[in-house]
Amino acid sequence: MVKTKCIIIDDEPLAIEVIENHLAKFEDFDIVAKCNNAITAFEIIHKKNIDLIFLDIQMPKITGVDFLKTLKNPPKVIFTTAYRDYAIDAYELDVIDYLLKPISFERFLKAINKYYEVSGKDLTIYSAQANNAPIPESYTYIKADKKLYKVYLKDIIYIEALKDYVKVVCRKKSLVTKHQISSFEEKLPPEIFLRIHRSYIVNISMIEAFNTTEIDILDRQLPIGRSYKNQVLKVLHFNEGNI
Repeated sequence: MVKTKCIIIDDEPLAIEVIENHLAKFEDFDIVAKCNNAITAFEIIHKKNIDLIFLDIQMPKITGVDFLKTLKNPPKVIFTTAYRDYAIDAYELDVIDYLLKPISFERFLKAINKYYEVSGKDLTIYSAQANNAPIPESYTYIKADKKLYKVYLKDIIYIEALKDYVKVVCRKKSLVTKHQISSFEEKLPPEIFLRIHRSYIVNISMIEAFNTTEIDILDRQLPIGRSYKNQVLKVLHFNEGNI
């Protein structure tokens, strides 16, 4: 996995810690440096390949706005500030987002989603699993209907590919989101989810019955793809002679 290399620039240690904790919930980011002033950050940005800057505006010596104007080909930028007065500057400088402190995780997640949209990267699952939390209590955020839905992994029954979209079928609702099913396969824990077909991923605990060609789940019969059959039967601890 190619990670997004980012740098956090803020003169408040607590503000850096908040962003660092939010980023820790994603596997796709590598914090290259944390700086309390723009001068130090300037040197790092010119020495290393940085993809994204979390940039405070009100800082000593030089503001985040003025600092950004000095960069010829700046990385993507997300402003973080306690002041609303710089929104126009943010717009004119074409930054990705403008986050007001204190920054909640939900608001931070929207900014990350914008980053992936403008950078062309594919972040399918936004894992917000707490440290040492059991996998059944892990959850993710799925974008659908112009909203971000919090979905517990244990509530996902199966996922179906629909060309450039996927349908995530859950206990209480179904969500359609624009992503490839292969991206979901990469992110979901294999001890809970199983790819059974080029168009289907199922929650293993939800399987009601199966044979060598199909799986019964949620009153539906889903096909087992020929190229997936051996792996499916292996995960379910059966071979063809047992059925």
